[in-house]
Amino acid sequence: MDGWYVDDRCINCDVARQFAPELIGESEGRSRVLRPPGDEAETERLHAAVFACPTRSIRQASGGPVDPTLDPFPLALDDRVLMCGHNSPHTGANSYLLRRPSGTVMMIDTPRWSPVLAERYEASGRVTDVLITHRDHAAHGRRYADRFGARLWIHEGDLDAAPDADRVIRGLDATEVGEGVVAHPLPGHTEGSVLYVADDRYCFSGDSFYWSRATDDLAVAESVTWYSIEELAASLARAVGRLRFEWLLPGHGGRHRLPADEMSRRLRALADRTRLLRPRPVDFTAVRW
Repeated sequence: MDGWYVDDRCINCDVARQFAPELIGESEGRSRVLRPPGDEAETERLHAAVFACPTRSIRQASGGPVDPTLDPFPLALDDRVLMCGHNSPHTGANSYLLRRPSGTVMMIDTPRWSPVLAERYEASGRVTDVLITHRDHAAHGRRYADRFGARLWIHEGDLDAAPDADRVIRGLDATEVGEGVVAHPLPGHTEGSVLYVADDRYCFSGDSFYWSRATDDLAVAESVTWYSIEELAASLARAVGRLRFEWLLPGHGGRHRLPADEMSRRLRALADRTRLLRPRPVDFTAVRW
């Protein structure tokens, strides 16, 4: 494809396809550029994909560096949530900044570590807390928390991934962790997986569930459930009726917004589907993004 291509470092994490699905597709287990952008809006989405990609695999055919002034991150989803972009090569995961009414900010999971990026995120407000959804996403939590002078949170089930955490969520009960933010332990993907729900509007789901473009519905990544698919099913069954949100904001997989009642209906249906699943070998290629 003239202009842009995906190099062989691609790990097929889906991040670029989330930002520019009309421009970047999947072929033979990796992303590929489908066509060049056709207008300014598509060009902006392509640059979001470029600067989010954890392996920096989306490159210009000319071989020159991408103009850093075209980096859109942090990128606002609405008035309260910004995407950090710059996904870490250690996690591949999306991370978010959550603005609170007081003017402070919480970071949910972490982007790649960079003092320059940290300064940019700090411009959004004073970061008081770094919330880790589960062990796979803990890579840069301590560095960002120390830089911001913030508290680092993780669940006890995954505490060995961040043994120096400042706050430890325990058990299965919902725990208020900040201004309008509640942690809901959801063991399954890992033993210490947690959802963070803010304002009955935003659900930061880590890798517990996501929005699948393939099925146009909520989905669990059953083939990369490290701890127990049966525990995940039990967790979802407990969560039905307790969770209320409009925005689903996962670490991996698609983001989506629906009316809260419709999201609740789909969550109940996901719990019913997950109850029928059985353990299977880990297979990254089986995830239906």
